Amino acid sequence: MTILTILIFLLVAIYLGYLLVNKTKAYNALYEKYKNIIDLEAHKSNVIKETNDSISERNRTLTEIQIQIDQMRSDYSAKRQLLEALIREIEIFNEQSEIISYGIYSPHFDFDTSDQYKEKLLAVRDSGKEMIKLEKAAYSSTTWTVNGSKAEGKKQTKHYIKLMLRAFNGECEAMISDVRWNNILKMEERLLKVYEAINKLGETHSIHITNEYYKLKLNELRLTHEYQDKIYQEKQEQKRIQEQIREEERSQKEIEKALKDSEDEEKRYTKALEQAKKELEKAQGDQLQKIQLKMAELQRELEEAQQLKQRALSMAQQTKAGHVYVISNIGSFGESVYKIGMTRRLEPMDRVKELGDASVPFEFDVHAIIYSENAPELEKLFHREFDLRKVNLEPVSKLPIKKVKSNDGACEIKRCQIIFRFSIPAN
Repeated sequence: MTILTILIFLLVAIYLGYLLVNKTKAYNALYEKYKNIIDLEAHKSNVIKETNDSISERNRTLTEIQIQIDQMRSDYSAKRQLLEALIREIEIFNEQSEIISYGIYSPHFDFDTSDQYKEKLLAVRDSGKEMIKLEKAAYSSTTWTVNGSKAEGKKQTKHYIKLMLRAFNGECEAMISDVRWNNILKMEERLLKVYEAINKLGETHSIHITNEYYKLKLNELRLTHEYQDKIYQEKQEQKRIQEQIREEERSQKEIEKALKDSEDEEKRYTKALEQAKKELEKAQGDQLQKIQLKMAELQRELEEAQQLKQRALSMAQQTKAGHVYVISNIGSFGESVYKIGMTRRLEPMDRVKELGDASVPFEFDVHAIIYSENAPELEKLFHREFDLRKVNLEPVSKLPIKKVKSNDGACEIKRCQIIFRFSIPAN
């Protein structure tokens, strides 16, 4: 009995030991697994710290991104302004390009007199001589040696530079002497081609004519053309002034003659009217009615003479009053070509007929005759409006338009055909 009890006790002890070992292993496994979070406060602190660190890092990243966004916005604004400026410049050049495509030269200088152009032209030529003297007109990008001698290489380089500049300057002089109002654009193209061709020939010796010297010669070409053009304009202006003086003298003589004729007619009709009044006092019956009709006719003619006298006096007093005419001559100038001029004559058609008799084989067609208290200014306004459409620098314009507006309030259209309408506002 005792032995059985001992055996049972041993079995129970073994079983309990087995359970203890398993529990210990399970505990150890759980401990190993969860030992990092045994201390909940420590774990909580770690989580909070990691979270705060993450938030700080994200905030720093967000700040950097915001700075980049602000910088990009600033860059965008600056680049947008630059783009708009470039677009405006492109539009300007497009307009210039369109003008050039029609063969119209756009002036590069803006001097008031031919003497100023001449002074600038001489200064440009002096600058060219100075560039050659200072060896800035052409250069070699390679240091050459001849038979091992740098001095000989330098001498040969100078010789080639001299030949290239002589060839280039010779071409330039030929173009400058031949430049005219109708070939300036072709001459500019030719100058560029010559510059590129001579530089290409110099590539074998690494010698180049500088772009600055090319631009100087281009300016000399343009200045020569504009100088000649200014001289022509000044001659035309002198011619216009002389013609205007002659026209005013003729107009003044016409006005004086019209004034004298109207005064003579006024005296004659006044005298005839006084004589008719005396006859009326003695007249009777049918004779009385005839004299009354005669007096009415004399009175009408007297009033017309007085009106003509008043008109002549007004024209004599208003030195700027006159007529601006718009005429054309298809047989001489072709279609859509109009001449705009001014006359102070009492009968503006006399001036138009005079032009037709003197300058062209066909009669002029009159499209508009406009009276103005300031005819010279109105004529200038039209010429300024159509300046780019002038034909051969003459006051003859090619006008593909059908309406011309003037700001001259003191205008009256005396004659106008449907072909060419003028709109003259009252104010």
